[in-house]
Amino acid sequence: MQIELRDYHIEIAKQFAVYRDSQIIWDNGYDTVPNPFTLNDARELIEKQLNKLPALRKLIYWDNQFVGEIGITPKEDVFRLSAEMGYFIGKPFWGKGIATEAIKQMIDYTFNTFDLIRIEAGVFEFNKPSMRVLEKNGFYLESIKKKAAIKNGKIIDDYLWVKLKQ
Repeated sequence: MQIELRDYHIEIAKQFAVYRDSQIIWDNGYDTVPNPFTLNDARELIEKQLNKLPALRKLIYWDNQFVGEIGITPKEDVFRLSAEMGYFIGKPFWGKGIATEAIKQMIDYTFNTFDLIRIEAGVFEFNKPSMRVLEKNGFYLESIKKKAAIKNGKIIDDYLWVKLKQ
């Protein structure tokens, strides 16, 4: 199994929209992401990433096939040495170890490319598979923010997972 993180390119927009336009993926992310997620949304997102150097987000490929996305959002001001990580894998590719390897590669890329010492990943209380892949990559559960989020009209806990630079 070959996992690679690659730079964005517009040719992937249609497949990106297909994988991202998933209710279960939307249920695990921020409400700022359009739902439904259209081809136009995919093109806009990709175009915003094309000229960012160094890249903050990468496409995930498995055996030369696009399967998802991973990226960081650097924090600002007194939190400027930290970043938040987010990712998704298209549902047809779940359970194959892809997220675990993609996260490992993104950690290496992040700490080698940016002046950061901390990566955070917030995970909603019901997303146990995401918690497992973070734990496999050496993230630790720093806190459970009780009733910190509202998703689909339901108030939920947000689990904060952290990886520190060695």
